[in-house]
Amino acid sequence: MAPFQTAVTLTPDNRDGQEVIEVQILPQDDNWGENTTAITGNTSEQSQSTEDVSNWPGEPDTGLSFVCQRYMGTVLTYVLSIVAFLSPLAMVVLPKLGFFPALSSRLGLADTTKLLACGAECKGQLVSLAFKMAILAVGAWAVFLRKPHATLPRFFLFRAAVLAFVLVCSFAYWLFYIVQVTETARAATTPEETVDYKALVAYASSLTDTLLFVHYLAVVLVEIRHLQPMYYIKIVRSPDGASRAFGIGQLSIQRAAVWVLEKYYTEFPIYNPYLERIPVSKSRKNSSSFKFYEVDGVNNTSLQQSQSRAMLAAHARRRDSSHNERFYEEHEYERRVKKRRARLITAAEEAFTHIKRLHNDQVPAIPMDPHEAAQAIFPSMARALQKYLRVTRQQPRHSVESILVHLANCLSNDLTPKAFLEQYLVSEPVLQNEKELKEVQTWALICEELLTRPLGDNTSFQLRQNDISLLCTVKKFPHFNITEEVVDPKSNKFVLRLNSETSV
Repeated sequence: MAPFQTAVTLTPDNRDGQEVIEVQILPQDDNWGENTTAITGNTSEQSQSTEDVSNWPGEPDTGLSFVCQRYMGTVLTYVLSIVAFLSPLAMVVLPKLGFFPALSSRLGLADTTKLLACGAECKGQLVSLAFKMAILAVGAWAVFLRKPHATLPRFFLFRAAVLAFVLVCSFAYWLFYIVQVTETARAATTPEETVDYKALVAYASSLTDTLLFVHYLAVVLVEIRHLQPMYYIKIVRSPDGASRAFGIGQLSIQRAAVWVLEKYYTEFPIYNPYLERIPVSKSRKNSSSFKFYEVDGVNNTSLQQSQSRAMLAAHARRRDSSHNERFYEEHEYERRVKKRRARLITAAEEAFTHIKRLHNDQVPAIPMDPHEAAQAIFPSMARALQKYLRVTRQQPRHSVESILVHLANCLSNDLTPKAFLEQYLVSEPVLQNEKELKEVQTWALICEELLTRPLGDNTSFQLRQNDISLLCTVKKFPHFNITEEVVDPKSNKFVLRLNSETSV
C-alpha cells in the first residue's frame, strides 16, 4: 500500500519573519539501513504477509444499482423541495407574465391591469411572503438538502412521509389555484366577480405557511424525536471481543445501524488481526516430552495400551495447566510491551532535544526544512520505534515514509515527543487507520425483524464486513422512580462517646 502523502510547509512568523529549523546532526551508525528496515510486514513474528487482503475490508460496490440506490432518493428530495419552494413565487409571478389569457380576453386589458394592481396592503403581504420564503429556504436546506452519509436498504418512513405530504400539499394548492383563476375568470362578466391580485398573493402566502408547518413537522420527526435516550445498546466486535455501550433514542433498526457505525468508527479501537494469536513460548512448541522404548518380552498389545494411557494422562495434565501457561504468557507479553514503550518514549525525547527552531539568530548551523529535519533525527529513535511496532503488530499500518511525514508535521507545529508518539501508542479510533479511509464503507445488516421497525426491548441485529462483525443488543431503560425523603434536622446531630479504651 502506498504511503499517504501530505504537503508540510512552515508558516512565517509575523514577529520574526521567516522561520527555519536548526538541526544538530547526530552521529549515524554504519548499520543505519539495518536499523530502519524493520518497519515492514516481513518482520512480523507471526510470519504473516502485510498484503493479505483477506484481513481487511473489500472494495465497495460501485455498480449501477448502488449508484441508483445512493442518489435516487437525494435527487427526488431535491426535485420535490425545489418545486414546493418555487410554487408560491410562481403563483405570484405567473399572472403578471400573462399566463392566464382568460382574464384579459373576458374583461379587457384595462380591467385586467386594474385587477393585477398591488396596493399598500398587497405590497405588505409580498414583503411578508419574501421573508417566509427566505426562512423556508434556509430550513429546507438544513433538513432536506443535505448530502446523506449512509445508503439505507429500505425507505426512511418519516422522511418519505414528509416528502409525500409536501407533494400532496403542492398538488392540491396548484389544483385549486388553477381552478380558482381560470374558471372564475371564464364565468365572470364584471371585474368585481373575478379574483384580484391581492387574493392571489394571500393564497401564495397561505401555501408558504403550510410549507413552514410541514417543515416543522419534519424537524420533529427526523431530527428531534430520537434525541432523548430510551434504550441502551451493547456493541460487541468479533473476533477480538472489543465492546462498548451507549444510550440511544427511538430509531428504526436501519437508522440505528448507521448510528452504531458512526460510534464504531470514532470510539472503537483499531482491529489488529495480527494480535489474535497469543505468543507461544518455546516450552509449548514441543507437543510431547515422552519417549517410549520397546522392551523385549513385553506384549505389543499391552505396550500400546500403556503408551496410550501415558499420552492421555500427559494431555490431561497439559490441558489442566494450559490456563496457567496462558496467564504467564500474557503477563510476559504485557511486560515486553511496557518495556518497548518506555524505551520508545525515552528515545523520542532524546531525539527531540537535538532540534530547535531558528528565528533570526545567526548560529553556525545548517538550516533545514521540516522534512529534512525529520530525516535527520529519525535514525536515533528508529530502532526503538521498530521494536515497539513489531511487538504490538502495528508495522503493517506504518511505513517509513508515512512516519517521516508525520514527524515532519509534528516538527513544523512544535509538538512534543509524546504528541508525536500518540499515533503509535494509542490504537483508537478506527478512522485513525489509513486502511479505513475510504469513500464508501459497505456493511451487511442482518436482522430477523423488518428494518423499518423501531427499536424495542431485546432487539438484536448484526453488522458484518468481511471478518469483522458487530453484534448489537438493545435493552430498554427502566422507569426511574425518584422519591423525596426529608431528614429530620434533630437527627443530624452527634455526640462524642468516650470510654477507658478510647484515646483522643
